[in-house]
Amino acid sequence: MKEFLSFVKKEFFHIWRDRQTLLILLGMPLVLILIFGFALTTEVKNSKFAVLDFSNDGATREIINDLNASRYFDLTANLHTNEDIESIFHQGKARVIIVFPALFESELQRFNTAQVQLLVDASDPNVATSLTGYASNIIMDYQKKLTREKKIPYTILTRVHMLYNPRLRGTFTFVPGVISMILMLVCTLMTSITVVREKETGAMEVLLVSSLKPAKIIFSKAIPYFFISIINIVSILMLSVFVLDVPIRGSLVLLLSESILFTTTCLSLGLLISTATGSQIMAMFISLVGLFLPTVMLSGFLFPIENMPWILRAIAQLIPSKWYYDIVRSVMIKGLPFSAVWKETLILAGMTILLLWGSLRNLKIRLA
Repeated sequence: MKEFLSFVKKEFFHIWRDRQTLLILLGMPLVLILIFGFALTTEVKNSKFAVLDFSNDGATREIINDLNASRYFDLTANLHTNEDIESIFHQGKARVIIVFPALFESELQRFNTAQVQLLVDASDPNVATSLTGYASNIIMDYQKKLTREKKIPYTILTRVHMLYNPRLRGTFTFVPGVISMILMLVCTLMTSITVVREKETGAMEVLLVSSLKPAKIIFSKAIPYFFISIINIVSILMLSVFVLDVPIRGSLVLLLSESILFTTTCLSLGLLISTATGSQIMAMFISLVGLFLPTVMLSGFLFPIENMPWILRAIAQLIPSKWYYDIVRSVMIKGLPFSAVWKETLILAGMTILLLWGSLRNLKIRLA
């Protein structure tokens, strides 16, 4: 028994000395339960909405205040003309626009009936359905309150118009998300083990004493996976259009260019992981558990980012697939031009440069 306990003690010491493993064993469960706990919800909160109020009377202002006071909506803009509607959706400043016709309160008082129009961004059909239900219920509550106060059966008709995806097809959300997941899996996971594999086998020292510079060695590891990813992009888009019947409404050239940029970002991230870790197992673990799962949960593909606490929303801004998902949805589903996605493109380009710089820096420090 004493000998057995000594072996147990020795194993505890091994784990304690390996701080990376200890951090994963104790820290990763906490991180995952927090991410899943806050992200796994069907409720949509803090969604941006704008108002086009041609009436601007007491009734419309009270309805707007009721919407803004709820936990489901945040007022971001007051529009003045119909021309503002398209631009506000293109800029991503609103998921819902509420349009009140002229003389709304006057018609409600004279005829006991009035109309409200809801314009909803349906590129994510689940979110669009939820937001439509929330807004309709809030307007219905105002109608019931007015009926109780005046003892008159008032009726407010809500007309809903779904933009970009009027049939609320789930594939319009599924396809952009799957593209980002596949590219992240193929590029990041595969390239995360390339450099560290050479270090484990002792081949990296041989490569570094060759005529090739470290930068060329890094790029040579990434190029095969780059072309594999291009094949994946083309095949996914072809299946999306011809099998799943998801149209490419924007520029195909722009969509392919953005996909190539995201591929380069993922390759750079995989190379950084590979140069910063000491074993293939650790590199794969970071790619699969420490990176891939949070990427899926925090990219906005499965669950709206607005629902999450501010700390998770901040972390989401650091995830490349979040920006790429926004780009694909804007170009492919909404048909928007480059002017609508230039910010996301600039962020991905900046991430790529930083990740490549980190990869080269780690390679030189460890194996120079």
